[in-house]
Amino acid sequence: MNEPQTSKAPAASLTPPKRPRIGLALGSGSARGLAHVGVLRALKEANIEIDLVAGTSMGAVIGAVFASGKIDGLSARLRNLDWPGIVALLDPVFPRSGLIDGQRVAEFVRAHVPSAHIEGLLLPFAAVATDLMTGEEVVTTAGDLTEAVRASIAVPGIFTPVRSNGRILVDGGLVNPVPVSVARAMGADLVIAVDLNHDIVAGRLSHPAAHANGNGHGPIMARLLESLRAINSPVLAQFEAWLHKPTLEPLPGIFEVLLASIYIMQARVTEADLRQTQPDLLIQPPLGAVRFMEFDRAEEIIDIGYRSAAEQLARWTRTPTHD
Repeated sequence: MNEPQTSKAPAASLTPPKRPRIGLALGSGSARGLAHVGVLRALKEANIEIDLVAGTSMGAVIGAVFASGKIDGLSARLRNLDWPGIVALLDPVFPRSGLIDGQRVAEFVRAHVPSAHIEGLLLPFAAVATDLMTGEEVVTTAGDLTEAVRASIAVPGIFTPVRSNGRILVDGGLVNPVPVSVARAMGADLVIAVDLNHDIVAGRLSHPAAHANGNGHGPIMARLLESLRAINSPVLAQFEAWLHKPTLEPLPGIFEVLLASIYIMQARVTEADLRQTQPDLLIQPPLGAVRFMEFDRAEEIIDIGYRSAAEQLARWTRTPTHD
């Protein structure tokens, strides 16, 4: 008589469950982008390990340094940044396709990142730019790191564009201000996103710029004038006459017009993108009142980013240990 067959239960796997890959999407925001440093500090304190980074504009600057493992050095440098230090990073050119060349900013990044190529970073990294001729999103995940970051921060009309592989590249914030989709494409299972554009329009209206003179021109314009005087530019007299021309009704300066237009666009693009490609955790520091070049408020901005991230992380139940 045949004995009944009994099936053996498979042995329990001793392999621990695989941890989801966590991607970080750092958004555009000029001086507001310093908040990313505070966010990174909060993530570290919460023991959240980041596996890959995608950054747009200032998010690309901070993201590149973080991916290189040198964020602590940059944080200390930024907290001590004052107006003379900010002005030293500007290299005005006129007339050209932008008022600032951006090479000094590129050198600043290079000084804080030991790797010349993206492949040499400790973490996978992507910088987002925009093809000025086609309007296409350009995501750089390999090659020259400084060039990729320099292209990502090239705010139209402010910084000169970057020529790369036959393309003319400008600020990635035009097409993807908070690159959640890029982090997903890089293989992230969970994405933590930092949006710095959500309150920029309302913030600018409720906190108008502190004008340095009647026409609203501050240290950036002063630096530009110094550059023109140094080279005895033939356009200097005409430029100064225009700059100081009295108006019957106060109007925004050229920087205000350019930046307000870009911020309105980025706020709308960000809102639409985040509806379509939602992150698993969205951090939105309240920084709408911070102006384009207010890097001298670094400590305040970094701390706001830290507090905002810490509050969101405390409420976030879907951490890697819960998946």
